[in-house]
Amino acid sequence: MDHARDLAPVVNRIKRAQGQLAGVLRMIEEGRELDDVLNQLKAVSKALDRAGFALVTQDLRQALVTGGAVSEADLDAYEKHFLSLS
Repeated sequence: MDHARDLAPVVNRIKRAQGQLAGVLRMIEEGRELDDVLNQLKAVSKALDRAGFALVTQDLRQALVTGGAVSEADLDAYEKHFLSLS
């Protein structure tokens, strides 16, 4: 399994969020309405959160595929990662 290929959707998601954030900056510079700016900020935040969840999930998948087993300590670490994103 190609780990870099598996992360391509995450990278694409982050690149889209990067573009959205640039749009938010333009909106602020143009003096756009607060509600519009905040809606776009929420969209960027959600996209980044999803990218984070996808990264943790992909790492867990990789651990299961290559190692076959995940210890309690590993599960605790994954839980900590997931909770840090919520």
